[in-house]
Amino acid sequence: MKIKKELIKRSIAGDSFLVPVGKTIYDSNGLFLLTEVGAFIWDLLPNVEDEAQILSAVLAEYDVDEATARADIAAFLAKLHDMEIL
Repeated sequence: MKIKKELIKRSIAGDSFLVPVGKTIYDSNGLFLLTEVGAFIWDLLPNVEDEAQILSAVLAEYDVDEATARADIAAFLAKLHDMEIL
């Protein structure tokens, strides 16, 4: 999946954040806090083509049922689309 904005993931005090860099600094309202699963998905994004690949990776990594994982992934990706990150 293509990430449209310049963001880097950083860990601060045990939490994961997306930090805007470059031109994105001017378009952003600050840092974006990620959950553990959100950070995991973020790391996958450059290497996957669709939600099915993300779902497979999440199911392999976490103890979660498929319906919950599918809904959470869809919500996370929708948020990234709404923020014009994807």
